[in-house]
Amino acid sequence: MWCVAELNETYVSRVEDLLELYQRPQNAEQPVVCLDEKPVTLHADIRPSSPAKSGRKARRDNEYTQCGTANVYCAVEFAKVVVDLALQCPTARTIHLVMVNLNIHRPKSLTDLLGSQIGGEVWRRLAQPGLDTPA
Repeated sequence: MWCVAELNETYVSRVEDLLELYQRPQNAEQPVVCLDEKPVTLHADIRPSSPAKSGRKARRDNEYTQCGTANVYCAVEFAKVVVDLALQCPTARTIHLVMVNLNIHRPKSLTDLLGSQIGGEVWRRLAQPGLDTPA
């Protein structure tokens, strides 16, 4: 479960910026990309499944026990994903990257992987809603 921050002017302004960004038409020079996670429910079988046999398909009961939830992340290696993204959009002046605010979503992830010069160049191509956009 997540909590909404205090609904002050800054928060509302950032949400409005994000909604405006999502409404823009597609533009190869300024693509909009979203990296996020998806919550999933974890299940365990109550009865064991039976394997396939000659002339019969495998069987699995549809009754289950809930075992909590987890998040499935779309991108595991942030820096490599951003580099691949930048390579996929070679003509883009700015890539608008929408993502959760994790500590790995920072220039250091790119500079650790690529060095300060190239990592910095890739980072400067990114714009993030609510943050300063690249020059």
